[in-house]
Amino acid sequence: MAQKYEEVAEIGNGAYGTVYKARDLQNEGRFVALKRVRIVNSEEGMPLSTIREIALLKQIDNYSHENIVRLLDVFHTTSPSRPETHLSLVFEHIEQDLSVYLENCPQPGLPEWKIKDITHQLLNGVDFLHSHRIVHRDLKPQNILISKTGQVKIADFGLARIYRDAMALTSVVVTLWYRAPEVLLHSSYATAVDIWSVGCIMAELYNRKPLFEGKSDVDQLHKIFSVIGIPSQGDWPTSVSLPRSSFQRYAPFSLAELIPEMCSSGTHLLKQMLIFSPHKRIGAIEALQHGYFNEFHDGNKENSQSSCQNVSNKMENVPVL
Repeated sequence: MAQKYEEVAEIGNGAYGTVYKARDLQNEGRFVALKRVRIVNSEEGMPLSTIREIALLKQIDNYSHENIVRLLDVFHTTSPSRPETHLSLVFEHIEQDLSVYLENCPQPGLPEWKIKDITHQLLNGVDFLHSHRIVHRDLKPQNILISKTGQVKIADFGLARIYRDAMALTSVVVTLWYRAPEVLLHSSYATAVDIWSVGCIMAELYNRKPLFEGKSDVDQLHKIFSVIGIPSQGDWPTSVSLPRSSFQRYAPFSLAELIPEMCSSGTHLLKQMLIFSPHKRIGAIEALQHGYFNEFHDGNKENSQSSCQNVSNKMENVPVL
């Protein structure tokens, strides 16, 4: 079979594989993101977890949602000398991720209308996933792609799982700074973990630095409680080994002081996304209907992008997935 893709540069390397910027030789040389994953075959063949992930990605792609990265192709190659398979997932290529976008945005940072736009698109993608019972579980700026035109797309579903009402999701490693408290406490969790991550990202869009920069699970919880306050004993999960008494009696800190550039309605929404109890945390569809996004409800979203126009120009050729 003729070669379909030509690798141009490595643009990402992690626990779930290596990502390359590649040229699609059968589609006028358009750029794609090629994710290669090495799979050690068992006697039963390809692991069920890998098959499940591919099925999940294909299920998502059937809807072609505007805020979810597109899966364009899947193929595999086998090694004749080793019991392993190289699986390749081909995605649309987006110019940069949100972390790079923020790093390159000039002072004084993003205007509030732009932050609202990015957060609204992110919640729109999360609402789509949750409405199809999919929990992303690893939302962070590096997994949020943003095009030159400002379109936001959620990517990297290496940890995504289909959620069922009777199923508690446990035992997962996600990026520390964006982990929800129930994940840090190794309690059961579901879709609310993604809302917590969106709240952390929203705050970072204003402050241009992570909201909670913990060095371990326990330190991360201390950082969280120093802002939202120590939760009540009634909200503390009963099935965890770490007792509430392990933490000092933190009082809530003012989010308005912590993020002074955020409007009052934004602070109100953020508080609802950063509620300790996942059962009390706001859902994606409710968040989209919040007053913070009134311009979107009325169809009067500001179109001018002059405040960050030089960001788009500066980042036009940044090949980051």
